[in-house]
Amino acid sequence: MSPSVKGMRDLMGDELRWFRRVEEAVHRIFGAHGYREIRTPILEYTDVFKRSVGDSSDIVSKEMYEFTDKGNRSVTMRPENTAGVVRAMVEHKLLINNDPQLLYYIGPMFRYERMQAGRYRQFWQIGAESFGVASPESEAESLAMLFDFLQALGLKSLSLSLNSVGTPESRPAFNAAFRAFFDAREARFCEDCHRRIETNPMRILDCKNPRCQEALEGHPTMVEFLDEASKAHHARLKELLVVLGIPFTENPRLVRGLDYYTRTAFEVLSTDLGAQSALLGGGRYDGLVKQLGGPDTPAFGWAIGLDRLAMILKQLQGEAPFHPPALLIPLGEVASARALQLARDWWAMGLSFQLETRGGALKKAMASANRSGAKLALILGDGELEKGVVAVKRLDTGAQEEWALADVPEKLVTEGRGMKTV
Repeated sequence: MSPSVKGMRDLMGDELRWFRRVEEAVHRIFGAHGYREIRTPILEYTDVFKRSVGDSSDIVSKEMYEFTDKGNRSVTMRPENTAGVVRAMVEHKLLINNDPQLLYYIGPMFRYERMQAGRYRQFWQIGAESFGVASPESEAESLAMLFDFLQALGLKSLSLSLNSVGTPESRPAFNAAFRAFFDAREARFCEDCHRRIETNPMRILDCKNPRCQEALEGHPTMVEFLDEASKAHHARLKELLVVLGIPFTENPRLVRGLDYYTRTAFEVLSTDLGAQSALLGGGRYDGLVKQLGGPDTPAFGWAIGLDRLAMILKQLQGEAPFHPPALLIPLGEVASARALQLARDWWAMGLSFQLETRGGALKKAMASANRSGAKLALILGDGELEKGVVAVKRLDTGAQEEWALADVPEKLVTEGRGMKTV
């Protein structure tokens, strides 16, 4: 049998439990802020991403899983989800009355890129998008929710890297100044940067080549060319971050990897694992809805990779909390039928335990229970049925006792072994 496709992998065990724990925090915290979940298709027409992410981005030019389907249509497995969410908002006419729309998503994305720790070609993202509000207050609220979410997971050493990338109207002046700067030292920049200077000069600031980063020393910054409204917006956001106690530093080279950002761009940095590294990023994209055929709508959002987040949490905190359920072992046909009835009643009460259904020797069932990590084995044979009890063996100590069948639900809850687990 062939293995899984390169860059794709199965989720199970402790990693999946970390996924579930993070997802539960998303639903709880984002829901408390009034955000509603949206689920968009994995496949979109390729034009959705080319019109939004931008032909000059590495995602579109190098990384998309793009192909022609049997109807001769160009479709793409989504490399990110903001464009798909905007497409859904426009298609279903959810933005025509200008009411705020607060949405979040969890789902798989696909990029054909070089794999490294925590990065895969099928990867999972969590994202939040707010539509219809142009104020710095809306950005501060979204960032407060983001920090609450990360801190609830146990991350502590967090800060923002912040920049304003201006508006389409203010960028021509920056581009002209930057082109003059680039032309004076063009031999020091890589081939990709020579391509970017023709398509989107600002993206040169995002080049990861150390030589290019060194050549950028003294470059013009976007904040020098901001219009007055963008300056005021940026200043107000910084005031609100101080009020919220969210630490930040300004980074004039922060532009993000997508072409649709306007004004605010940010990354969240963490030193929880030692060296400072970026956990996620996002920003404002006021022109994207109109670009995809919708009304002129301000928007702000961000996304975080769930694969890498789960990896970090495991490195910091070890295995995700897990309490294997108790195992109910019936002995004989009469006990098996009764065990099915009891189990169905107990499951309906919200208890969590595993029912042994293989029959056969008790020794085999107990071996499975020990391998599962369960702490309790509940044994129901003919003798126990006559007495109206279940024999209980504590697998960690070997101690044995009896519980009345009527008391089993309450005792399992007391033991902490019978409730639902992930």
